[in-house]
Amino acid sequence: MDKEFLYKYAPLLVLGLAVIFQYNLFVTPEKLEQTHREILSEISKIYITKSEFEIVKDQLTDINKKIDKIYDTLIKERG
Repeated sequence: MDKEFLYKYAPLLVLGLAVIFQYNLFVTPEKLEQTHREILSEISKIYITKSEFEIVKDQLTDINKKIDKIYDTLIKERG
């Protein structure tokens, strides 16, 4: 690599590095982990886990069975 080539493209290289650092185009692992934790905390506030959903689903199934038994008992007493 000769000096003329280096002198010709050095300003572009410096400009490219300045843009990369100015706009934070590369993320450090610490920032990535922090963002990951923030996303997980926001998601946990909005959504439930699959196991919690299964528990609620089982409870609703039990409630529906009990309501059906009560309904059947009322129909038998009136009939």
